[in-house]
Amino acid sequence: MKTESLEYRDGDLTLRGFLAFDDRKSGRRPGVLVMPEAFGLGAQVKRRVERLAELGYVAMAGDPYGDGLQVSDLQEAIKRATALFADPSKSRARARAALDTLASLSQVDPNRLASIGYCMGGTLSLELARDGAPLKGVVSFHGGLQTQRPAAGRIAAKILVCTGADDPFVPVAQIAAFAEEMTTAKADWQVVSYAGTVHSFTNPEADKVGNPGIAYNKSADERSWKAMTSLFEEIFAQS
Repeated sequence: MKTESLEYRDGDLTLRGFLAFDDRKSGRRPGVLVMPEAFGLGAQVKRRVERLAELGYVAMAGDPYGDGLQVSDLQEAIKRATALFADPSKSRARARAALDTLASLSQVDPNRLASIGYCMGGTLSLELARDGAPLKGVVSFHGGLQTQRPAAGRIAAKILVCTGADDPFVPVAQIAAFAEEMTTAKADWQVVSYAGTVHSFTNPEADKVGNPGIAYNKSADERSWKAMTSLFEEIFAQS
């Protein structure tokens, strides 16, 4: 498997993604964009990219802040994420720059693209779908479902939201509003809610944050990954 840092741009900002794919294979294959949590492009999201490459996809982690920035403090992460989402056009352009870079790679079939994301990255992936990006599917893992700019037309991408039933950052009212938005947009959507599960349930390091609303859940992590792979088998099937 080949892994490399990949430089790309959003306007004047230099971004540094992380790419992985099986270089023993030839021909174009599906591309999967992976947007990270609010702490930035760290080891956790890179491991997910490598796992996707092992499944046969070309996977790329996008850089939300520039220069591959990572932060360790929760309040600093919240501050940077809040600034990014202050302008929907800015956050969508940041995610779209990563998707366009992935789609341009010689190993990628630009007609078979998906975007997944964790926490903030899940929200960014959903924003791509709302914005009409050329995606076959979107998967959000414990991502926020709110938006300042609901989908204006039909959402073509198939949507899978994996969320914790006890996630204090994604309350039931937010899920209900999202369901209404997706139904209005005539999207093919599903929300899977995992019992006894809070925020960041896919990250084994989540407990170190020291917040009771943020914790790893092995069962929910494994089940949500299987749900994602099942969706990918559906959307990437060759006709």
